[in-house]
Amino acid sequence: MRAFLRSTGLTTALLLPTTLPAADAPDLEGLYAPYQQILDAHLIEKKLDGGGLVSAFDYDAAMADPATDERLGKQKEALAEFDPEQLEDRLAATAFWINAYNFFMLQHILENPINGAPVDSVKEYGSFFNPYKVFSRKLFAVGGRNYSLDNIEKGVLLGDDYAERGWKDARVHFAVNCASVGCPPLRSGIYTADNVDALLDENTRRALSTPYHLQRDGDTLLLTQLFEWYAADYRAEADAIRDWLLRFADAPTAEKIRSTSAIDFIEYDWRLNRPENFPELAR
Repeated sequence: MRAFLRSTGLTTALLLPTTLPAADAPDLEGLYAPYQQILDAHLIEKKLDGGGLVSAFDYDAAMADPATDERLGKQKEALAEFDPEQLEDRLAATAFWINAYNFFMLQHILENPINGAPVDSVKEYGSFFNPYKVFSRKLFAVGGRNYSLDNIEKGVLLGDDYAERGWKDARVHFAVNCASVGCPPLRSGIYTADNVDALLDENTRRALSTPYHLQRDGDTLLLTQLFEWYAADYRAEADAIRDWLLRFADAPTAEKIRSTSAIDFIEYDWRLNRPENFPELAR
């Protein structure tokens, strides 16, 4: 069941072109200014000993903030009017869609409380038979077309078209944020063509330096279930999962990887990524 680690591909990072963004690339900082204001007001980031990073979003404060509704409205309008066909550069396109995914996830939670409060988990938007329904609903408008979160992540960023262009990049799994404790951290700044490549490396390294994504238990390496669910994306980039991990791991994490021979997975924590659910933020 877990023998998914064979491939002959090189890392996407090595295959991707190193072109600089075009001079007329979209101004993502301007486009995502309302979203940045929401992050500035209500996101908490904390660096951990050992190089890790956790972040939490204060949904209660954001819902009580009189500026939130206006910021959400402005950002939704800007994205509904934006034509994604103008994203002709890998870096700008990747940054744009990561920001879109992360904003839409936040927007949905902030605009859809249950009994006047934020949900305890995004699974509350689903049902017993489909607890992950929030990811498949086409609720989010970009350029006159409605997208689901799955459309953005799996259909665009990790889809066939980007794969054919050489743009597909498994590091994206460490940038899109599903508003859950088990997700890689939501970052305090938006992604741009200038910073996205470096942040994808940094996000991966820092996530792997936290117990939410990588642990050692004797001879067993415990990994986030991202490596179970999206095995094909990693398989396309490395001969073995350890090879992929070692490209981004810092020295202490690399030692954990090399000193184990078995792999298992950490049960994903779907609790909402609010401050109360991160003990690190209380210290």
